[in-house]
Amino acid sequence: MVKIPHILLVDDSVEIRKAVSRYLEKNDMRVTSAADAAEMDRLLEIGRYDLIVLDVMMPGEDGISVCRRLSVTGVTPILMLTALGEEMDRIIGLEVGADDYLAKPFNPRELLARIRAILRRVTRPEHLAGRLTGQHIQFAGWTLDTDTRHLRAEDGREDTLTTSEFKLLVILLERPRIVMSREQIFELTAGRAPAAFDRSIDNQISRLRRKIEDDPGHPRIITTVRNGGYCLAADVEAQR
Repeated sequence: MVKIPHILLVDDSVEIRKAVSRYLEKNDMRVTSAADAAEMDRLLEIGRYDLIVLDVMMPGEDGISVCRRLSVTGVTPILMLTALGEEMDRIIGLEVGADDYLAKPFNPRELLARIRAILRRVTRPEHLAGRLTGQHIQFAGWTLDTDTRHLRAEDGREDTLTTSEFKLLVILLERPRIVMSREQIFELTAGRAPAAFDRSIDNQISRLRRKIEDDPGHPRIITTVRNGGYCLAADVEAQR
């Protein structure tokens, strides 16, 4: 029996909720909708969803805040809807844990394609940790638990990575001492090529550096290679 994906649509526009719900349901998806973050929270308490489509601009708690909160505590993928031309919203959304974004106004067919692409990635076994799943990964004085996304330093410092930080770090840990371009990293994290002048990877690298580098301004673990990209300049050891 084929499982029908259950989508939680969060948008304050009645028209968008109705139009998107109709379109997705015609394409073999189940949709539950919410007008704001408070209603979304109530629905998350009583139901399980395969993906959340989340608008940035909403009354009350905005989509960026919601995404940041959910990415820390949950594993449900998030596709953010942003205002046309609001590049900063898209960058921040990816930084705080969104899996993808789409600018309004959008073509419903593109929304469907983005949703299907995310679901293909996250329904694969080991979709986040890859071949490192179920292990404790040691590198540069840090230990990463790939099941809990918990990061612990030798000096006792501890942190839990957001979904986007975790995906980015795992990609680097799987390829230690290999220079990767921004485009390669973006394609591995987002499943598609980046838009022109998209700086979201640089921003995500900066956020990750602030968590693992002693001096983020002069990084020694995640280094920048001029005209090349980024490199995890450390040996990696995996333990079960």
